[in-house]
Amino acid sequence: MIRGYVVCEGQTEETFINKVIKPILDNQQIYITPRLISTSKKHKGGALTYERVKRFIINSLKEDNHVFVTTFFDLYALDNTFPNFSKSQQQTDVYKKVAAFEQDFKDDIIKENSSFAPRFFPYIQPYEFEGLLFTDIAKLTEIEITWASATNYLQVIRESVETPEHINNGYETKPSARLEKCLNNPNYRKTLHGTLAIEAIGIDKLLAECYHFADWYNQLLALPSKQATELKQQEHHP
Repeated sequence: MIRGYVVCEGQTEETFINKVIKPILDNQQIYITPRLISTSKKHKGGALTYERVKRFIINSLKEDNHVFVTTFFDLYALDNTFPNFSKSQQQTDVYKKVAAFEQDFKDDIIKENSSFAPRFFPYIQPYEFEGLLFTDIAKLTEIEITWASATNYLQVIRESVETPEHINNGYETKPSARLEKCLNNPNYRKTLHGTLAIEAIGIDKLLAECYHFADWYNQLLALPSKQATELKQQEHHP
């Protein structure tokens, strides 16, 4: 049995982990718990400074030596005090950009304790969680009857980029802004419609089109074999 925490940016990601990812991993005996970082006495998630993130992750790794810790943060509006922020931003390819952020993030955490290295692997979504929803526009706009008229508009956006994860991070062109602009009556609500859309789209199609997300998901699925390998190494090198 493998246990772990997914440190989420907000309630949307927490709901997604609980309703979509957790049931799949449970069947593989990989038991994950999403966690939100307290930002005040009454609120959790959002406005995540790197100092707060780092402290929370280190404490999570310290409290149980047998759990892994990963993250689910958006690249859009990532706090600019993340390690080597300016250097990573210089990457023009979004996949190279998030890879740089994740590596520097991990390196900074394991400076605290090198034993954290096998148990911590950060994930940063390019550019936003909502980018995943562009995987299947027809499924997305079927959620509410009144959204059908937005199908062509959103499909043009999807076809203009290589993958859903390439929909960019401008204030007016980030994925969430595009959805909020055209999905009305009822208005698109991130915490409600985000997970509903992904449940309708299905994990297989998500994995086929969203490569960075697929890499992270496959890392999770590979944890049992990784653990087995580490145990064998320990047996040979007591």
